[in-house]
Formats: sequence, C-alpha cells, structure tokens
Amino acid sequence: MFRLTGLNHLALVTSDMDKTIHFWRDLLGMRLVTGFGRPGYKQYFFAISENDLIAFFEWPGVKPVPYKRHGDPVTGPFIFDHVSFSVEKEEDLWDLADRLIAADFPVSNVIDHGFIHSIYTYDPNGIPLEFSHNVEGVDILRHPLMADKSPSAAALEGPDPAAGRWPEPEEPIPAEERIIVPGEGSGMFD
Repeated sequence: MFRLTGLNHLALVTSDMDKTIHFWRDLLGMRLVTGFGRPGYKQYFFAISENDLIAFFEWPGVKPVPYKRHGDPVTGPFIFDHVSFSVEKEEDLWDLADRLIAADFPVSNVIDHGFIHSIYTYDPNGIPLEFSHNVEGVDILRHPLMADKSPSAAALEGPDPAAGRWPEPEEPIPAEERIIVPGEGSGMFD
C-alpha cells in the first residue's frame, strides 16, 4: 500500500506573477525555488517548508476571486474555501499579523478554534489564507475528536481508513509498461 508523505505542492493561479512573488517571497518569506515559462505560460514554485511547495500558474486573463469570508457557505461551482499554513510559535501569528497590516492587507483577530489559533487574510489574487498554530497539549492527529453534534454516516465509522471500500488492483502495472512522459521542466535538471 502506498503512503502519503505530505503536500508536494498546491497549485493556484495569478494574473500578475510579480505581485504574487512580492507577496509570497518578500512578505511571507517563502523561497522561490523554481519556475517554468514561455510566452503565455509561467509556473513558479515557492517553498512552504523543507518538504512542501506552493505553485502559481500565471494566466493573464484570470480575474481575482470575489471577496468571500473564510468558511461562509456558497452555492454554485466552487473549488475550495481557503488554505491554511502552520506557523512554529504562537508569537508568529502576531508577527505575521503585524507584517500584513503594515503591508495594507486585511487581517482578522486571532481566532481560537480549540485545537488551533488562527489569523485570516487574503493574498493579492484574493485567495483566502489562514495561518495557524497548534494549541499546546491538543493533538488531533494523535487523538482524533469528532465534535460534530450530527456527524455524517461515514464520519461515524471512525477516523481510520476503512479497508474493502474500494476495489483493490487485480494486477500491478507491469514494469515494461511503466512509461514516464516528458512534461514542463523535464530535462531542466539533467
């Protein structure tokens, strides 16, 4: 069985790569680690941590998403509500809030969610962002807790993956049929 090891990258979209670089690299301190491009196409990657990346495609015709408060329900087509990044210390939330306010970005109060404390803001593309610090002594990864008063049927089955829900592969893909095709960036690191 395969094992997921983290978030390789989250791919988002911008119409202004320079503005995006200035926010993610210069304001948030994420290193710009690689980029692909040609006329009409750019994709740049920033390091969130030692193991995780966030990427942006630059699509010149894309418009910022309409303002929406984090967690407010919507109707119609939608992809995701917001993305949350972990910070190392509680004090980091306050330092980050100071930086965002100084750069004229809106920032929420620090919100206590029981297991995390968070602040909320937006990037220059209107992407809703949350920055969170784990509450000391509360570890939902080691000790899951379902606090929903009327949980879904699947949630009532418990926190661990249920075996037998999906079909198992009958035969693995034979080694001689495992083909890797070139994509953006292939050959760049030879």
